[in-house]
Amino acid sequence: MTELTLAKALGSGLRRALSDDDKVVLLGEDIGTLGGVFRVTDGLQRDFGTERVIDTPLAEAGIIGMAVGLAFRGYRPVCEIQFDGFIYPGFDQIVAQVAKLHYRTAGKVRMPLTIRVPYGGGIGAVEHHSESPEAYFAHTAGLRVVTCSTPQDAHSMLREAIASDDPVLFFEPKRRYWTKGEVDEDADGLPMGKARVVTEGSDVTLVTYGPLVATAIDAAVAASDDGISLEVIDLRSLSPVDFDTVAASVQKTGRLVITHEASESGGLGAEIAATLTDRCFYYLEAAPVRITGFDVPYPAAKLEDHFLPDLDRILDGVDRALGRVNSLTGWSA
Repeated sequence: MTELTLAKALGSGLRRALSDDDKVVLLGEDIGTLGGVFRVTDGLQRDFGTERVIDTPLAEAGIIGMAVGLAFRGYRPVCEIQFDGFIYPGFDQIVAQVAKLHYRTAGKVRMPLTIRVPYGGGIGAVEHHSESPEAYFAHTAGLRVVTCSTPQDAHSMLREAIASDDPVLFFEPKRRYWTKGEVDEDADGLPMGKARVVTEGSDVTLVTYGPLVATAIDAAVAASDDGISLEVIDLRSLSPVDFDTVAASVQKTGRLVITHEASESGGLGAEIAATLTDRCFYYLEAAPVRITGFDVPYPAAKLEDHFLPDLDRILDGVDRALGRVNSLTGWSA
């Protein structure tokens, strides 16, 4: 076991994948000589060469297009999109090509392609450098969409994504890059598509993923001081979603709160709320509650704290689910 930051755990996962399979190649802007903006790929070009860790032009459509060609030729390309807001120039390639080639060829062509995307807020960045575009890709059939929240998951899930024959969007919570934790580099961990029960509880199920898992854990601790028991679930996989794990929890607690940084309308929270209402209608004691970013363009850095769900907003959502005094109703059931 080694204590690593989440960023270093990603780097160790990439290093292991490069060592284990000579068909793994990395592509991205400034990932080689510089080692990436967040230094995730630091030292990899030095150790594996410029033909396997490739500095690309500032052209996301070109990065993804080149990766598609490499995948056709039997390679396992790993693309880095430098920041979440830069993914849109590559959107057509991802949605129209990457997601559809296996289906279009009746299974004859595989796309073992991993696309790493630093996403979310919390670092005070400028426009196009803090976004949460995960719902676009979770809506697209043919893509796996996953996100990590701990250094261990960062390492093991990334290796599993690279080994997968399916195309994987791997979203990395950039404000958690400096979070430290123990990493067993030989552990398999949970399967990539499996949700994780982080803290067990009996009163409310709190579902989240990526950057807000740490905040949800803090909420569980704070709620316990008020006699409320929260069961926190880290989804880990956003497409497909492990609804069985979430449903089992909701059947136990009878209440559901979902939180994510992305805007509310059309977000993952809506799909989770709808599906769990279908599956657990007779177990629910209250309507599901969503605590999310607002339906506005991602704000300037100085307004970020107002946009991102925080401890107080999540606890207020828990109060809503329990029928307690809260910011919307102002009354107690």
